[in-house]
Amino acid sequence: MHQDELFTVNPDVAEPASAHSPPSEDEVPRNAPLAVRMRPRSLDEVVGQQHLLGPGAPLRRLVEGATPASVLLYGPPGTGKTTLANLVSTATGRRFVALSALSAGVKEVRGVIEEARRRRQYDLEDTVLFIDEVHRFSKTQQDALLGAVEDRTVLLVAATTENPSFSVVAPLLSRSLVLRLHPLTDDDIDALVRRAVADERGLAGTVEVTDDAVAHLVRLAAGDARRALTALEAAAEAATAVGTRRVDLAIVESTVDKAAVRYDRDGDQHYDVTSAFIKSIRGSDVDAALHYLARMIEAGEDPRFIARRLIVHASEDIGMADPSALQAAVAAAHAVQLVGMPEGRLALAQATVHLATAPKSNAVITAIDAALADVRAGGVGSVPPHLRDGHYAGAAALGNAQGYRYPHDVPEGILAQQYPPDELVGKNYYRPSRHGAERTLFERVPKLRRTIRGGGR
Repeated sequence: MHQDELFTVNPDVAEPASAHSPPSEDEVPRNAPLAVRMRPRSLDEVVGQQHLLGPGAPLRRLVEGATPASVLLYGPPGTGKTTLANLVSTATGRRFVALSALSAGVKEVRGVIEEARRRRQYDLEDTVLFIDEVHRFSKTQQDALLGAVEDRTVLLVAATTENPSFSVVAPLLSRSLVLRLHPLTDDDIDALVRRAVADERGLAGTVEVTDDAVAHLVRLAAGDARRALTALEAAAEAATAVGTRRVDLAIVESTVDKAAVRYDRDGDQHYDVTSAFIKSIRGSDVDAALHYLARMIEAGEDPRFIARRLIVHASEDIGMADPSALQAAVAAAHAVQLVGMPEGRLALAQATVHLATAPKSNAVITAIDAALADVRAGGVGSVPPHLRDGHYAGAAALGNAQGYRYPHDVPEGILAQQYPPDELVGKNYYRPSRHGAERTLFERVPKLRRTIRGGGR
């Protein structure tokens, strides 16, 4: 072998097409989108996520090479997941390979892993495997990563907009550090927009953006850096097209007229917004309840799901304080089935207003849960003989239905008689509140119990 060949990389470990290092500043073309041109080149340029990037924080330690652990970056769009994955590779001198779960399969994953193993044999740099949208990988595709992550053949940096607890297999979760990225704050977005206006990589001062225009861009972004920069770029282009350097509120409004609704129907946003919707109704905040209803409708939530939640809530948190609440919720569900959307939104809104403004009582759910708890604990007992079925031959000989007293035989329609099993005599499950229509039951139920129990409570 020629001596020079000792320093020649084996052709078997040549770079695959999918491998690349993050482009340097000079390599990013000027016609690239503004969000790409403004991608941070160092941790100091990263906006937000200080809970992960502060001194000694887990992600800073990873980027600085102090923690060779695989990570799952979980957070909304535009919060820096791809940027941080790039920084992990550049700051530690590792080889960077990017795959998208939208287009890659098991074959591509295994190819990258085999390449990483061969490179380790030749003492070449370690491999950072970045997988975007990892929640879109099937269980088989995720399982293909386990061995390589376990023995650190690759340092996995996976990004997902969905809660990994719902979308990533448990073995991969246990082998990775799950780091949650938060939506950027308004101050973060404000700083990012102003930096992009002035920075040479961005608009380089070619336009001036008014404060009210910046404020509107911040509102439109809804915590998404990419959305803010895309809207800024569109507004700057619109201003240039009409021959002005001034980007004001009118130009921004004419360019982008709607803020994105952050909501994922299969992940934690679905559960968070639904939870907030129900808790707002329970708390009698009709305005907040309508807000969350609007978010679900605008995001395309199944209206039948919303109607089912209203039906459950009507009994769980209102119950007999307003018996018509259940009727309103059921009627809304029927209306949605009959007319569909968008007209069905009216019935859902009407039911939401009804339930939010209704008096509240959890006496119904408390009562049935207490009764179920006794049954599950063995508190059942025998049905009293006089209440048993007597409509068959031989029932009387067994004592069934003997001595039963018919309440309608007395003017009051109520009389003293044992109804529960012996073990549960005197047990009270239903405890009416003093709210709404249940106030009447608060006074009536104790009287009923005294009469039925022969003066007992």
